[in-house]
Amino acid sequence: MSRKLKIAIVDDEPDMRESISQWLVLSGFETETYASAEDALKVIGPDWPGVVVSDIRMPGMDGMAFLKRLMGLDSSLPVIMITGHGDVPMAVEAMRIGAMDFMEKPFNPDRMTQLAKKATQMRRMTLDNRALRRDLSEGQQVMSKLIGTSPVVERLREDILDLGQADGHVMIDGETGTGKTLVAHALHAVGPRASKKFVPISCAAYDDETLAARLFGPLDDGLPAVEEARGGTLCLEDVEAMSEPLQARLLAFISDQGTPAETRIIAISNARGEGRRAEDSLRPDLFYRLSALKITLPPLRARGEDILVLFTRMTEQFSEEYGCEPPQVSAQEAAQLLQAPWPGNIRQLINVAERAVLQNRRGSGSIASLLMADGDETPEATTTEGKPLKEYVESFEKMLIDNTMRRHKGSIAAVMEELCLPRRTLNEKMAKYGLQRGDYL
Repeated sequence: MSRKLKIAIVDDEPDMRESISQWLVLSGFETETYASAEDALKVIGPDWPGVVVSDIRMPGMDGMAFLKRLMGLDSSLPVIMITGHGDVPMAVEAMRIGAMDFMEKPFNPDRMTQLAKKATQMRRMTLDNRALRRDLSEGQQVMSKLIGTSPVVERLREDILDLGQADGHVMIDGETGTGKTLVAHALHAVGPRASKKFVPISCAAYDDETLAARLFGPLDDGLPAVEEARGGTLCLEDVEAMSEPLQARLLAFISDQGTPAETRIIAISNARGEGRRAEDSLRPDLFYRLSALKITLPPLRARGEDILVLFTRMTEQFSEEYGCEPPQVSAQEAAQLLQAPWPGNIRQLINVAERAVLQNRRGSGSIASLLMADGDETPEATTTEGKPLKEYVESFEKMLIDNTMRRHKGSIAAVMEELCLPRRTLNEKMAKYGLQRGDYL
């Protein structure tokens, strides 16, 4: 944690508040003073960036009641109690409740400094650990949305983890619907800036004047994006839509930051999906700054059996949402899903999955008809691009075993019965496809 921690001094006696504050400021600490516990509670809450020094005997809410309130807000908050000579037993009780330590009046300045140093070190470690856990949790959640086991997706995960730790700006391109915004979030969430802000701006959503104000200000309703994202990540979607003058301002902003950049820029380009290139729309010096690091997302048609995994996951989610059973995919339909060109990529697959659930609820229609309705002239069951039929059969077989194991929550006996497979054959196929029973329990 880079910012300085505070010490809140709570005492109803002005001279005592001032005396403690002056000494701690001279010792290098930042202090805030409050005449009552009630005033302090207006400011102090969970994850408060500091520690508390409080008198025990105060009018209104006394120090013991104050301590209990603080422990209820944040049990890890270090609290140092100040007590008169006759209140030592009460101070010992305060430590049992959760206080870090106590000092007797008149306090020893050196002991005060030692306790303040120890308390701020403890608080810094607690807050840093909490921030790290939040960052890791968010990163894991975002990465878990990158569904699939195909080699191209495995490489994508590795690239995200590697580039997430780097300082350079990143360019993400790929066809529409491939998940570029999700990858941008993942790059931010797995990196050292995860605790800072992620600020997305669509460059295609505004006219030139409005976009300039959104990015650089002035704004009547908040900070411009370059200020809001300071120290974090500024994500520029459809970056190729920026005008030449705005590109020049962005380049100046990047140059002024120096190296390493205080604010990281992730630029998302949709030009590749339209048969163009980002470098055709951006001035060369800006393009090379933004594409210091680059990720090109694979189209869905290049992801093999991920298509069936994604389709199954999406139909399960929509079935739960609509309160019905997911559609059962036949071998022929699985082949059709694998062969479809998917011009809209994952976004198109999600739409097809939802419509498949809705038509299954009505008891009519087919997946082939949905693909045809989307403009995919899919043959009934022929292979394409020279892929052997064996690949389609294995992809369907894996999907079928995976779905059945999921539905029966890992019951081997139930799966054997439904699929009419002996245990040995089922075990061999699960080993072949990397399916673990423990993942379904």
